[in-house]
Amino acid sequence: VSIPCKKRSFRLYGKEGYALVDIMSGENETPPKEGQRILCRHPFNESKRAYVVPQRVEDLMKCYWPGSADKAREELPTLEQIREHCMKQLEQMRTDHMRRLNPTPYKVSVSAKLYEFIHFLWLNEAPVGEL
Repeated sequence: VSIPCKKRSFRLYGKEGYALVDIMSGENETPPKEGQRILCRHPFNESKRAYVVPQRVEDLMKCYWPGSADKAREELPTLEQIREHCMKQLEQMRTDHMRRLNPTPYKVSVSAKLYEFIHFLWLNEAPVGEL
C-alpha cells in the first residue's frame, strides 16, 4: 500500500550503535531527537507499537535537486562514495538482521501523526455496506 503525502525518513540507533528501526513521518512533523522518546507504530497493525529513545538519529533522505531557484543544487556523490556509504550502513545493522537463514525482519514504522492520517484516509475511502 502506498502512503500518500510528502514524508521524511529517519533511522533510529540504540545504545550499542546498531540501527533499531526506520521511521517515516510527515514532512511538516518535528523530526525525532536524540534522547527523546518517540512512539513508533506499525503502519497497518494497531496493536504493534513501541516507544523508542534513540541515542542517535540519522535523516535518510537528502534532496540533491530541490526544484527551485532559491536553493543551490548539491553535487551527487561519486559511485565509490555511494558504495562506501552502503557498506557502512550494512555494518551498523545487527547480525540477526543480516544472517542468511531466518533473518530477523528489520522494522519500518510510522509516526503517530502519520498513522492517524493513513487510517483517516482509509476509513473515509472504505465503502460502507448496507444491510
